[in-house]
Amino acid sequence: MKIYFAGSIRGGQSDTALYHEVIEHIKQKDTVLTEQVGDVYHSAKEGSFRDDARIYEQDTAWLRQCDMVIAECTTPSLGVGYELAYAEKLNKPVHIFYRPSVCSLSAMLKGNPYFHIHAYETKKELLALIDEI
Repeated sequence: MKIYFAGSIRGGQSDTALYHEVIEHIKQKDTVLTEQVGDVYHSAKEGSFRDDARIYEQDTAWLRQCDMVIAECTTPSLGVGYELAYAEKLNKPVHIFYRPSVCSLSAMLKGNPYFHIHAYETKKELLALIDEI
């Protein structure tokens, strides 16, 4: 399967190392289209309009191509929220993961029956939940 992994970049990179481990785990069985999300050297700086437009075009193309979206939403991100709504519009399956001890997930996500919401606390628990899907 082609997986679109979503996680905060400009909204905050506190979980980038976790994203990297999750992406590597997913790659054991599937293709991850968005490996840069887990790149600890990936710049979170705002780019030029041309750079931002290129990112938008690439990410929306990957969303159209993917078979499923897996999003780690503990760190809030406007971009991830947009990606989730875009995926819903395309009828892509969306699985959202978050740590309730760290954040309260938006009611717009939790209240939407379209999304599959998964709470977890440890990396081991997260990886087991991903394996289940």
